Amino acid sequence: MEFLYRLYAGTRAAEMELTGWDEGEQEEFLQMQFRAQHAHYQKHYGDASFDVIERDGEAIGRFYVYRGEREIRLMEITLRPDCRNQGIGGGLTRALLEEAERDGKYVVLHVEADNPAKRLYERLGFVDVREESLYRRMHWLPPGFEGETG
Repeated sequence: MEFLYRLYAGTRAAEMELTGWDEGEQEEFLQMQFRAQHAHYQKHYGDASFDVIERDGEAIGRFYVYRGEREIRLMEITLRPDCRNQGIGGGLTRALLEEAERDGKYVVLHVEADNPAKRLYERLGFVDVREESLYRRMHWLPPGFEGETG
C-alpha cells in the first residue's frame, strides 16, 4: 500500500505545488484522497483485478481492470514517471484490447482531457463518447461488436 500511495501522490505533485500548503497539509490531503479512491474502488469494483506492474522484480506502476459481462473497464493505469513513454502502458492496453476482442467485449475508460495518455488511447482506436465532469469517457469496440456500451 505504501508503494501505491507514493505512486498516487506522485500523480498529484504538480497540483499540490499550486495549493500553497506545507508538506504536512499536502500529505494529509493526499492520504485522505488516496484512502477515498481505494475505498471507492473496493466498494464499486471489489472483484476487479488490482495489479502492481513490475519490471525486473521492481514495482513500477499499477494496473486496475474490471471485467464485466459485456465490458472491460480500464480503471487505472499509472506508471512511475521514470517508466513512462517506454511502451509499457501501450503494451498492457493492447493486451487488454486483444482480450476484449477474443471475448466479444468493449473496453471503456475515463481520462482527463489534457492527459497525454489520451493520445495513446486515440492511436489505439478509442473514441470519445462523452464528457463526464473533468474526464472524457472513451471506448474501444472490437470488430463486429453489436449492442449497447452503457
